[in-house]
Amino acid sequence: MSLTTTPPPGGADATRAALAWTHTARFLTTASRLDQLPAHELPEIAFVGRSNAGKSTAINTLAQQRQLAFASKTPGRTQHINLFEVGPRETPQALWADLPGYGYAAVARASKLRWQEVMADYLRVRRNLAGVVQMVDSRHGFTDLDRQLLSFVAPRVVNGEVKLLVLLTKADKLNRKEQAESLRRAQEVLGELSTEESDIGITLFSALKRQGVGDAAEILQQWALGAMVLPDFTPPPAAEPDDEPAAGRA
Repeated sequence: MSLTTTPPPGGADATRAALAWTHTARFLTTASRLDQLPAHELPEIAFVGRSNAGKSTAINTLAQQRQLAFASKTPGRTQHINLFEVGPRETPQALWADLPGYGYAAVARASKLRWQEVMADYLRVRRNLAGVVQMVDSRHGFTDLDRQLLSFVAPRVVNGEVKLLVLLTKADKLNRKEQAESLRRAQEVLGELSTEESDIGITLFSALKRQGVGDAAEILQQWALGAMVLPDFTPPPAAEPDDEPAAGRA
């Protein structure tokens, strides 16, 4: 699938079901290094975004929980990967990975570099990674930092290994003309990654007005259920043909 800005075609019932699914999100664990993340077979969906782009707010809005994702009073100071389970408690269907915000000037340079390396490694090599949700402030578009982070996962997006959804956050702060221009500029950037194999979506998003929330929920649910590995089906062995016709058989 190539770049698309259209909402999923499921309709109101599908949107309600998807929102009910995202509302099941619950905290699982936190890690400061990749080797501390648990081993599992579930698909992971990573949430990434520049500090102050509204990442924590978007996660909390999708989950309909005020403090599921922690937003530090000092942006950029949250330096852990937080994992959340989604789906039935007994049989979770996906994990959300909340990666630290990037690019905040008040964070020490050494800390910035360490977390850039952690995020780059996660996006490049994490085996379970099925999709990335990147938050981009709709008022500013893709900054150099946004492009840099996108470059970490770009090869896996281009070949279709990892899906990408860009949420243009804080869309309520723009008028209709400005929203259209924000979409157009973002499409130009993402068009560079669009191939026959890639699955890239983009939508305007406002936690305040709940714009794009249902669309994002549907996409995330589709990603998770589509990435689940189902048990192999082994058909029963074919019946051996009879050597002689059975009695009464025509």
